[in-house]
Amino acid sequence: MAPLPATIDRRHRRRAETIEEILDIAAQIMAEQGVAGLSVGEIARRMGIRPPSVYVYFSSKHALYDALFARGARRLLEAMKSVNAALPAKPATLEEILLPAAQESVRWSIEHAAYSQLLFWRPVPGFTPSTEAYQPAVALTELVRDRLKELQDAGLLRADVAVDQAERDLTILISGVISQQLSNAPQEPFDEGRFSAATPALVSMFADYYSPRRPATETGDRGALR
Repeated sequence: MAPLPATIDRRHRRRAETIEEILDIAAQIMAEQGVAGLSVGEIARRMGIRPPSVYVYFSSKHALYDALFARGARRLLEAMKSVNAALPAKPATLEEILLPAAQESVRWSIEHAAYSQLLFWRPVPGFTPSTEAYQPAVALTELVRDRLKELQDAGLLRADVAVDQAERDLTILISGVISQQLSNAPQEPFDEGRFSAATPALVSMFADYYSPRRPATETGDRGALR
């Protein structure tokens, strides 16, 4: 395929840069005023343009939310891929592999609260992400399921439970911590959050339930009771 003429290439690059600028400003406004407080007029004011000019790049306000949803989902997926890549290839316990990923998920969500509102809640009446925008979220779910399946195959996750069930319960656990922290103490950073601080204990409880049961003779519990 022949390269695009220089003038067209510059136009495409400038358009892409403007779209990113709009999204940056939109994310900043959501962080300051909440997701529902996003205003096309305010975006235009901060860019020094007229509001109709924003619609040259996004056909509607919901289209803007759609792009923000996709952006947030991609960034969360990238963060989780990075933490998974750094995990030990052969973990000793289920808790060892789940805790770093859970903490990173909670940390990212607290540090990017506006995106979290859009991704995990439904703060915008009538807005539903498009199939394309939702794809990174689907990929994240598949990442978690694949990891849990690997752990099950390695004998670290109970063989008598469905991976989908374990993924569901882990998602409920993590999203519950995020929701409680952002709802009740959004000003607290991850390292000082009263709810985020519960992450290790909750993951430990999850791991205890979903780890394979060892015979009592291996744990020594019965001998202790005697």
